[in-house]
Amino acid sequence: MTTGPDTSRPDLSGIPTAALPGGDIPLLGLGTWQSEGDDAYRSVRHALDVGYRHVDTATGYGNESQVGRALAGSSVDRADVFVTTKLPPDAAGKERETLEASLRDLGTEYVDLWLIHWPPSGEASPWVWERFVELRNEGKVRSIGVSNYSVEQVDILSAQVGETPAVDQIPWSPADYDRKVASELTTRGVVLEGYSPFKRTDLDAPVLADVAAAHGVTPTQVVLRWHLDHGFVVIPKSVTPERIEANFQVTGFSLSPEELAAVDALGQ
Repeated sequence: MTTGPDTSRPDLSGIPTAALPGGDIPLLGLGTWQSEGDDAYRSVRHALDVGYRHVDTATGYGNESQVGRALAGSSVDRADVFVTTKLPPDAAGKERETLEASLRDLGTEYVDLWLIHWPPSGEASPWVWERFVELRNEGKVRSIGVSNYSVEQVDILSAQVGETPAVDQIPWSPADYDRKVASELTTRGVVLEGYSPFKRTDLDAPVLADVAAAHGVTPTQVVLRWHLDHGFVVIPKSVTPERIEANFQVTGFSLSPEELAAVDALGQ
């Protein structure tokens, strides 16, 4: 069973991590959805230079080769970067071929995390999950999980295959905060990874402004720190160097329990 990080004493010296079966995942990563061509390459290279050690891509994004070029061109060792990619739902039945194509494009012998991007045809599809387990056992993947799955669908995979996904990557932000969903995933040993943290939140909300002012940071940085202090993984996307840098500057402060609760209330 996986466990989340100890958030009672936040790690202010760096980005905290969560434990996965194949190795720890940094709670803050760079998302690359809608990053294309040289923009994808430059954003990943810059993120690695800034200090990011977690990059999230997907076969469906069409940018794995650019992410791979950035990994190859960086001075950061491949072993020090947590790389996630995803299987498109329409590639169900072609798991091995799709993963091997991803590995070629990324220029790596393995990925740290491989996710089923969406439930194929809206169904949990345990037969696809069985192939994930097989390929993980062959060493091509360190950890396996799902994306956009409900808790009920996660349970179907666990019951029918005998292995629970290590991660469920879902739309998540303070506005989406659902204590029940977070708790149910945690009790199953599933790490909650959120995407679209800013798009789904009213960044002009007074509570974010108040907390930001108290710490001398921005509302977007408060949103990211909220994820880290809860133990959620978050992968903000940007191709703008200044924003990539600002999104990484969240280790010098922490939200108090009262501030966390106030931000949580945006989801009510």
